[in-house]
Amino acid sequence: MAEFRTLELSDIVIPQRLRAVEEEHAIAIAQSMVEHGQLTPIAVRSTPAAKAGPYTLVAGAHRMRAVALNGDGEIDAIVVQADQAEAQLMEITENLFRNDLSVIDRAVFVQTYREVWEQKHGVIRSGPRNQGQVGPNSSASIVDLIAQEAEAGFAQHVADRLGMSTRSAKRLNQIARHLHPDIRAALRGTPVADNQSALLKLSRLEPLKQRQAAIVFGAEGPDLKKALAAITEATPRVSRDDAAFNALASAWSRCSAPVRQRFLDEFGLSTKGEVRP
Repeated sequence: MAEFRTLELSDIVIPQRLRAVEEEHAIAIAQSMVEHGQLTPIAVRSTPAAKAGPYTLVAGAHRMRAVALNGDGEIDAIVVQADQAEAQLMEITENLFRNDLSVIDRAVFVQTYREVWEQKHGVIRSGPRNQGQVGPNSSASIVDLIAQEAEAGFAQHVADRLGMSTRSAKRLNQIARHLHPDIRAALRGTPVADNQSALLKLSRLEPLKQRQAAIVFGAEGPDLKKALAAITEATPRVSRDDAAFNALASAWSRCSAPVRQRFLDEFGLSTKGEVRP
């Protein structure tokens, strides 16, 4: 059961976020709070055993930053009952359906949504939706209903929730699963981060070339043509072993956490790379 409280900012731990706080957005919220007050409480979960603080933020990092900018030490919060995975799903859900997300951030949220879902509820498998169990008189829980949506195909599930086409959802999945983290970091906050066509083109490059493109972006700015030209000029001949390694690295980056664990189990390896007896 959720509980409303006014908390000290110092009592709230902010974990690593999927979406970094944008200072300009936080300043705009701070200005609104001066005029209208805090209209929407943040969401936290109780973590009394944690050394860093008795509460951990679930949703509302920009609101917390806005309160700090205004020099206030307290913030209104809803304390929810959730474990770490449930908290991640709440964070993702709150952000996933925002209109101001760039393509690159939306793609990351879609992929993370799937990974966290699979960790908590099992691997999503495609299949026909069981319409017979859904209805006003259904005894199915909300988890069962969401699972039925997911079984119809994850792309369709996301498309339904976001009001987009299945094709667009698949493109987001392509970007999230194939775009190298260095590229994401280099392009966040730039016009290219919201250019789906450019992101798809970059996501189709092998990991080595993507890392090279990220270096160019960092040195020259978000100029796609210049980055692709530099890659073409700088790309050395790749040995057969290097090509095989790049192919494996690319395939690994596209796998979800359960699939990676299945691969490790197949060869008797632990998640730390140790050979199991």
